[in-house]
Amino acid sequence: MLTGHLPLDAEAIAARLPHGRALCLLDRVVAMDERCIRCEATSHRAGDNPLRVADRLGAACAVEYAAQAMAVHGAWLAAGAWADADTDAATPERGLLLAVRDLTLAVPRLDDLDGALHITCERLDGNASAASYRFDVAAGAGIVVARGRAMLMRGDAAGSRR
Repeated sequence: MLTGHLPLDAEAIAARLPHGRALCLLDRVVAMDERCIRCEATSHRAGDNPLRVADRLGAACAVEYAAQAMAVHGAWLAAGAWADADTDAATPERGLLLAVRDLTLAVPRLDDLDGALHITCERLDGNASAASYRFDVAAGAGIVVARGRAMLMRGDAAGSRR
């Protein structure tokens, strides 16, 4: 696991996401290597969370938390594992969430969960244009609240599909 320049904070994460800070849900990357990324977030408790609807944050929003972690991981891999995580990131590539499979939601909503969310994504397969991941989103004492698999397309391949 990469640990020398971790944790990456929300500003460093936002610099690696195409939508920037306004929609960045993650607080920090706590561990990362070629296969896996682990992140933490507390934005699920924020009243101004951009995904809230009718003053609640449904459990399906856990997929977006995982997708953002996958995007940061993909950016790290595409950059050849950043030589220095504290340096400015290249312009982030756009991506597209193609599919979510085997999604299990163990709670109806995220905004009433205490403590940080712990997001773990494991890269199962991939190439320069697409990747598949398995993800878990846990709360509190490691209670998994969402789990599934996702397929992402990135870069020029995603742009041509829009």
